[in-house]
Amino acid sequence: MKVQLFIPCFVDQLFPQTAFNMIKVLEKLGCEVSYNEEQTCCGQPAFNAGYWDESKAVCEKFIHEVKDAECIVAPSASCAGFVRNYYPKLFDNSSVHNEVKDIRNRMFEFSEFLVNVLKVEDIGASLPLKATYHDSCAALRECRIKEEPRKLLEKVKGLELLEMQDVETCCGFGGTFSVKYEPISIGMADQKVSNAMQTGADCIISTDLSCLMHLDGYIRHKQLPLRTMHIADVLASGW
Repeated sequence: MKVQLFIPCFVDQLFPQTAFNMIKVLEKLGCEVSYNEEQTCCGQPAFNAGYWDESKAVCEKFIHEVKDAECIVAPSASCAGFVRNYYPKLFDNSSVHNEVKDIRNRMFEFSEFLVNVLKVEDIGASLPLKATYHDSCAALRECRIKEEPRKLLEKVKGLELLEMQDVETCCGFGGTFSVKYEPISIGMADQKVSNAMQTGADCIISTDLSCLMHLDGYIRHKQLPLRTMHIADVLASGW
């Protein structure tokens, strides 16, 4: 299967190794992976900040760049969810209305692509680790992803998956929410990290590095014995 990657802005700038690990897994499973070096952003930050016209210009660029892709796969449910749920609203009754609807059906978050499209759960990964999984709001509520990451993690040799209390509660990031409402955001991070610590886990895993970046900042500030990992980094381990 031919796969075109969409690498979110912050992954490109701050966590490029996760993108390389995603390629490693996809190529192991026989995918032909391509990446358009001209790609930039899906338009979500501007849209969420209320700049819909500016966002639309960025979205049009994205539409042009992926129009010929068989499948578009991203290491972010946040970006995938934005394209699938909000592009149709932005471009309703426009010249690219049908094109947007088509892209919506070809846009996938990494873990759902592996499980639901490639029909693979065991990647052959190995990682001796006690871990807990965080359901990002975008994955859970925008993309309806719940079981897919867990199915993949349960097949990782040596990994013990421990469910935390209130696992579906937001971590407090929410993009600019964490800047505009810092005290609330920190309180939510504290609750999430406390619930993770209570499981006895050594690591928090998620589909979204935005959540993990927020939680890792809190963990480092408090100097807690906990780390964070994107699911692509976990699945690329041990082989």
